[in-house]
Amino acid sequence: MINVALLKKICEIPGAPGFEQRIRQFVLQEVTPLVDEVSIDSMGSITAIKKGRSPKKVMVAAHLDEISFIVTHIDDDGFLRLHTLGGFDPKTLTAQRVIVHGRQDLIGVMGSKPIHIMKPEERNKAPQIQDYFIDLGMKKTEVEKLVSIGDPVTRERELIEMGDCVNSKSIDNRVSVFILIEALRELQDKELPFDVYGVFTVQEEVGIRGAISSAHRIDPDFGIAVDTTIAYDVPGALPHEMVTKLGDGAAIKIMDSGVISDYRMVGYLKEMAKTHGIKWQPEILTGGATDTLGIQRSGKHGSIAGAISVPTRHIHSVIEMAHKTDIRNCIDLLKAGLLNLDGYDWNFK
Repeated sequence: MINVALLKKICEIPGAPGFEQRIRQFVLQEVTPLVDEVSIDSMGSITAIKKGRSPKKVMVAAHLDEISFIVTHIDDDGFLRLHTLGGFDPKTLTAQRVIVHGRQDLIGVMGSKPIHIMKPEERNKAPQIQDYFIDLGMKKTEVEKLVSIGDPVTRERELIEMGDCVNSKSIDNRVSVFILIEALRELQDKELPFDVYGVFTVQEEVGIRGAISSAHRIDPDFGIAVDTTIAYDVPGALPHEMVTKLGDGAAIKIMDSGVISDYRMVGYLKEMAKTHGIKWQPEILTGGATDTLGIQRSGKHGSIAGAISVPTRHIHSVIEMAHKTDIRNCIDLLKAGLLNLDGYDWNFK
């Protein structure tokens, strides 16, 4: 159904926003044989181009970076203070392992004040990011030989299979990196109507920065972002809160807080799903944004843009979960979308 071994590698390779070197190198190795041209822009985003029959351009974006941290201080006892790179729910950090990427990789643990010595008012207060520190189990003199202010920190957790699902840190958005690579692999011997610019963007988690610069450079006619979205299909959730459900298919984005998808692209993706028997579900996300924002508005003329989203439980934690059939459906919907763009009426009506 899907290549879980490849997805595992992609999810586990570190790549904090602005520090995507390792995951970029791996993606370059995977994608270069699949396309006609590959380049890296000044920010570090990869653009993989597969030529089509027409010079019209479609940009497909999947971001390389993962929510992470950066070292801001080393105290007298060797403990590290940190700042977030991307959005975190602080309660998910308790008792987690991290990897500090200094002169060498070091395993650390997220520490905070023990509950045994908390005052009653502290026990009832939601944790804050500033309550946490990283413990490397080393004295300051040893820490300073290996760690510097400004070093990135990523989460430590492997990908495993659980029932019909995969579970890992960084499903957001490495699952979409996987989907874009696999779609390009399966389209390798197909003739495409338009030039496809597969862009593996940087720094999405801190402001959609790579997609903005890439779209400005490419100036696409069409755009499709691939990213994760919330699946709040768990005990206690009300139907209108769920956004999407695991196992109900690829999500077609209607809107999020950064974009209203072009109604023509929404209609087109729905038509492709129906025509090709691909399971899908609608997505309206009232908080959060994706590279769709950058693709839609950053080209010289704007673009007809939308998004395919992967329903994901426990998002922005170390136990993010996606359903394997949903991932497969996203690959199939992206492929169908790229193969048939010239057969749809894109006029305003």
